[in-house]
Amino acid sequence: MQLNVLNFSAGESQMQKPQPLPNKIDQPSLEPDWTKATWTHIAWVATGCTLVLLSLARSAIMAAKSDMWLEPLLAALLGYVLADLGTGIFHWSVDNYGDINTPVFGGVIDSFQGHHDAPWSITERDVANNLHELGRGATTGLLIAHLLSNDATVHAFVSVFGVCVMFCQQFHAWSHTPKKALPKLVLALQDMGVLISRKDHALHHQQPFNSNYCIVSGIWNQFLDEYKVCEGMEMAVFYLTGVRPRSWMEPKRVD
Repeated sequence: MQLNVLNFSAGESQMQKPQPLPNKIDQPSLEPDWTKATWTHIAWVATGCTLVLLSLARSAIMAAKSDMWLEPLLAALLGYVLADLGTGIFHWSVDNYGDINTPVFGGVIDSFQGHHDAPWSITERDVANNLHELGRGATTGLLIAHLLSNDATVHAFVSVFGVCVMFCQQFHAWSHTPKKALPKLVLALQDMGVLISRKDHALHHQQPFNSNYCIVSGIWNQFLDEYKVCEGMEMAVFYLTGVRPRSWMEPKRVD
């Protein structure tokens, strides 16, 4: 009987022996539903795109009737340039302040901050899944423009600004996409500096992770970084509210 007890104890000990830890940690996988677009996502993006096209059409029709093209063309160019600046300021703000519980912008903040932990993940998302939150903002702004303005210059500006802001996350995704996987047109636009390139955006993911925030064309990045504009805004926020930006507190890491 004693021998049987000893054998049982030995067997139980063997069963409870902890398994060795794996030598390699697999790359985290994304939840399938997290990357897929829903009909709601598609509806927001489709609505935003429709309003952009309507604004462009209204601008062109009104410009043709008045035979005044210079102002709308300059307004469109200004919309493109300011969209890059706007995405940079917005990117800086959501990278450094707030969290998923922040009203209105919580989802966007969580998405941008999580992106630093897994930069590759943005390339796994469906287009509408990636764009729908910005599509809501663009839709709202374009609706207001349609209701309040019949000016060709205004519609030229808001249409280009709106489409650049709405699609900036796709431009961002392309800046993380391997060169061989990019459409030739996108690659050409990146090489010309029309869209943010892989090389330029890679600087944002290097220590200390507080530069190169703009994600349309990146034309504002040098100015913002050279003149420490974002650092100045961080100091102003800290002086006024006592809130430190995340870039002051996060440990250094390699994305």
